[in-house]
Amino acid sequence: MDAFAVSVTSGLAIKKLRINNALKIAVFFGSFQAFMPLIGWLAGNSLKDYISGIDHWIVFVLLSLIGCKMIYESMKVKSNEKKINPLNFPVLLALSIATSIDALAVGVSFSLINVFFVTPIIIIGMVTFLLSFVGVYIGNKAGHFFENKIEMAGGFILIGIGIKILIEHMI
Repeated sequence: MDAFAVSVTSGLAIKKLRINNALKIAVFFGSFQAFMPLIGWLAGNSLKDYISGIDHWIVFVLLSLIGCKMIYESMKVKSNEKKINPLNFPVLLALSIATSIDALAVGVSFSLINVFFVTPIIIIGMVTFLLSFVGVYIGNKAGHFFENKIEMAGGFILIGIGIKILIEHMI
């Protein structure tokens, strides 16, 4: 959802949108969203023996924090005073990293709940690619109408998943 929201904003900033612009943004965001959970899974897997007794609490806290951050970000007033070029490599790299940091925590969660990480990582990358590609076009055509609502919904979904995992481990 973060990548989608930034894609919408990026589409708004691009004056003459071309398919290769949308593809460039989507490839960056999709790749980073797929790569970061892998790093998180590797880190979490190496710590699994030390934290296995409280892993469900860690997953709950991580997903809740990410969800709350998404809800908070969706309600913040975003200023468009400074126009940035989202197609500039350093800007696109920074946006890709910024929108995928939470995916690192998701990767840690995957390792703690014993999820085979390859399938979710592929799905995360593909879905992010598609949402980012579409988001650039939506932003270019419709502006910020959907951006905040989708990010907020994503936050509530993550919190709900965290609560579900916590309840499953406590029963």
